[in-house]
Amino acid sequence: MSVFDLAKYPLHLGLGTKAEIQPEFTGAMQWYQEYSDRYDDRDGAAGRLVSLHHFTENWDSWEMHPNGDEVVLCLSGVMTLHQEIVSGTAAIVTLHPGEYAVNSPGCWHTADIAGRASALFITAGMGTQNRPR
Repeated sequence: MSVFDLAKYPLHLGLGTKAEIQPEFTGAMQWYQEYSDRYDDRDGAAGRLVSLHHFTENWDSWEMHPNGDEVVLCLSGVMTLHQEIVSGTAAIVTLHPGEYAVNSPGCWHTADIAGRASALFITAGMGTQNRPR
């Protein structure tokens, strides 16, 4: 059995209860595109990307996952999620360590970071969209 750093090597949870270690995370949009190329046709909306990210700054973009929920679990620090919900309402959710929130399908979201924070994400990535903040 091998041990992997989730921040460096995200995990794909796919059909047939498979867990597949991903190539080293670069932070570039190209990495996400290559991930989509590997799994969108094979696992569709059922596939999930499990990733860990460390933040020292507010996010500079919004994102939206149209095909499934995204779980955001704060592991350290404090992060504030800003959500534009499909119904037309908005929400602001502040997460502390051990707390999580769910971004529903179609919910545009971004985050503000208070100093430093780390979060675990379980994302239905198929069809993800981004826009500038």
